[in-house]
This record gives sequence, C-alpha cells and structure tokens, in this order.
Amino acid sequence: MTEEVLQYLKENRDAQLNVLHNFLSIPSISTDSSHKQDVNKAAEFVADYLNSISFDKVEIQETKGHPLVYGEWLGAGEDAPTVLLYGHYDVQPAEPLELWESEPFEPEIRDGRLYARGSSDDKGQVFMHLAVFEAFIKTKGALPINVKVCIEGEEEIGSENLYAILKEKKDLFQADFAVISDSGMVASGQPTILYGLKGFTGLEFTLQGPSSDLHSGLYGGAVRNPAMAMAHLLASLKDEDEVVQVEGFYDDVEPLTEEERSLIAAVPGEDYQQSTGVTKTVSEKGYTAKEHTMARPTLEINGLFGGYQGEGTKTIIPASATAKMTCRLVPGQEPDKIQDLLIKHLEKYVPTGVTLNVKREALSAKAYKVDPNHELIKKAAESYAKAFGKETVFVRMGGSIPVVEWIDAIYNIPIVLLGFGTPEDRLHSPNESFPLESFDKGLETLVHYWNAVKMK
Repeated sequence: MTEEVLQYLKENRDAQLNVLHNFLSIPSISTDSSHKQDVNKAAEFVADYLNSISFDKVEIQETKGHPLVYGEWLGAGEDAPTVLLYGHYDVQPAEPLELWESEPFEPEIRDGRLYARGSSDDKGQVFMHLAVFEAFIKTKGALPINVKVCIEGEEEIGSENLYAILKEKKDLFQADFAVISDSGMVASGQPTILYGLKGFTGLEFTLQGPSSDLHSGLYGGAVRNPAMAMAHLLASLKDEDEVVQVEGFYDDVEPLTEEERSLIAAVPGEDYQQSTGVTKTVSEKGYTAKEHTMARPTLEINGLFGGYQGEGTKTIIPASATAKMTCRLVPGQEPDKIQDLLIKHLEKYVPTGVTLNVKREALSAKAYKVDPNHELIKKAAESYAKAFGKETVFVRMGGSIPVVEWIDAIYNIPIVLLGFGTPEDRLHSPNESFPLESFDKGLETLVHYWNAVKMK
C-alpha cells in the first residue's frame, strides 16, 4: 500500500522542495511586531496548503497574539484512530545577519543541506507532514487515519495563548494520540525516539546592599559586598559532585530504572570536547553525563551580574548583585514546589547585611515521559528503522517543550515525538539548516508510520 505513496513523494520531490522554499521565504518572526504581517502570511500559507489537499475543515483561529491554524480530515472512519499533529510556523530572529553565509529567508541548498531560518525549527518538519498527507490523498484518495492539525505562531515566544485555546476547545482538538515533530535525532542518520522531556522552572533573585555603589576604601570591611554575598549564596546550592543541596529537591524524583539506564547506554555518546570545547564532563555523583542530561534534574545559573562591568578597575562595593537560575525537572517534580524549595533555601542561607528579592519564572512546565514499550512508540521505532536502515535508539531529552506537558495534562493521551533534526542544524543560530537526508527519509518514516497505526 505504501509503495504508490512513496513513489509519489519521489517523483514530486523537486516540486515539494519548491513549495517548502516559498514557506521558508516568509520571515514569520513572532517576537518582532514589525513582522506581524509576515506571521499572518505564514499562517495563510499553512491554511492554503491544507485546503489545496482537500482537508475537510480548515480555520485560521485568531488569538490575543498570532493566529493558530486548525485543520481536520476525518474520513478514515470510526475504526481508525485520530491523531493531533502539533507544530509551529513562527521562527526565531535571524540576527546576527552578518554571520549567515546565505540570506536567512532566501533558502539555499549546499552540500546536502537546506539553509534557511526555520528549515529545521519547525517549518521544514511541519511541511514534511503536510507533504505526506498530500501524497496519500493524491494517490489513495484518503488518509489511513483521521487527522487534526494544530499549527501555531507563538512557539518561539512561549506559546502564550495556546494553553487557553487547547483547554477551551478541548472537544475540537480531542484525539487518540498526538504527534510532534519539533525535535531531532542524536546523530545524523540515526533514528531516535524521544520518549521523555524534562520540565522547567526558575527564579531571578537580587541581593540588595547599600542604596548606591560605595567607595571600597571607605566602606570595605564595614558594609557587606552583595557580589561576594551572592558568591557565598550560590555556592550553597550545589556541591562539587553536582549534587543539589536544596532540602527536598530530590524527594519526588522517579528513580532511574536499570532498563532505562540500558537504553541510555545504547545511545551514541557525544564528543563533548569537540562539540563544546570542554576537556572534562561533570555529572551528578553516581550517574554518567548521558544519564544526568537525559534523566536527572539539574540546577544551573544562567546569568550573573552586579558591579562595574567596564574596562579597567573601579574600586566600589556594588549596591546589588543579581542571578538568574533555572532547573530542568524530571517526572515527579512539581515546578511550583521546586520554586518554593529554592526560595526557602535562599532565605535560609542569605548572608546578613543584604536583602533578598526573588522573582519567580512565570513560564514553567512539568516533565513528560511515555512508556518506551507503548505500542505507538514501538511502531514509530519500526517505521524509523525501515526508512533509515538502522535500529532506533531511545532517549530522554534535557530540554523542555511546554506544549507536550499541556497536551498530556488536558487530553491525557500518548504523545509521540517524531523528530528529524540533527545536532548540526544550528537551531536559533546563524546558518540554520536541515539535511536533505532527513527530509527524504523522514517522509518515508511518516508514510510507514501512518500506515502502521491505521487501526485502533
């Protein structure tokens, strides 16, 4: 059944790449208000494509920010499952423009890669699904499953309005399972099942000392230095073995099973010296670097500032010092509870002579994990292997995708993360690209997958 569909994709590859070229040419930068018309144009592109391939219903739904595209094709019947496909058409800003080797919104193919902003994150991966839907409908007259499509325009600015829409219109978006292609593989050409994501939360906190910067010769030894106080406070959060010292931080963490440790061990290891420049990795005592990044919680300082930042020396006691801190969470940990524990720790260990002011990170998310032995996951792994000619590896990712947790919380359905990006794609950076191998084999993977899950 799939051969005719695959042949259609092969014969129409150049035409599809031309359509994708047009999609990528739209500078749909959601964070920049001057590109609002471009964002709307990208939404219209998606809606027009769905209409052109005969979806039953297509709507551009207005939000308080950028529009969301909803589409459905429900002709497979009640015996077939319904999938909710999520993706986004908005992109990151392209700056710094001088670091691009080609124009970010003038797609160009070089050395087997398609270069353009959004080529990997997420326009290229969204388009692959639409192209496969077209191939099924043009060759078979129907899709093997029922499909609902949710393509938003605010992912790069935190999906500000999506949660409310998914909750308000629960019946409209209801499905048997969800598929998201906004992720990647652990290595080029290595099929990868992402079965878990970390949660996220954080704080920004300031230590306020004197009302203004002070002369260090006149006040040093009498007035607490907020920068030094911050150093002491930060040092109390984690020991040299990368073990977080915040009381209760690990209380709700689900233990890492031997089965999962075996899955993680089978994942190709990263050459950290080559990819990051560091000569030695550090991880939580008792866990490998892969285990820590994929499946154990982390606490990191993301920004630290206070005092004089200019050239040379300025002999002051700064008035304040500020730190930005985030935590990646694992199943069992609640973001609000972790924030409470962090604040309690900071209040307990803040040095005398300074005042602590804390700002909670508003955007938080729980961790997500699906059973790697779930039938939908196994079929995805088999579909990957057919297309790429390699056994699929199973990973949990250190990053967070809030919409995954929202879909899980609202709909309580399995979520399959079918990503085709690679570590070399340079997401959010100059010269973002997507390998044509991932495009071709990804299309084949999706054909196999939709055919494999066509019956409940």
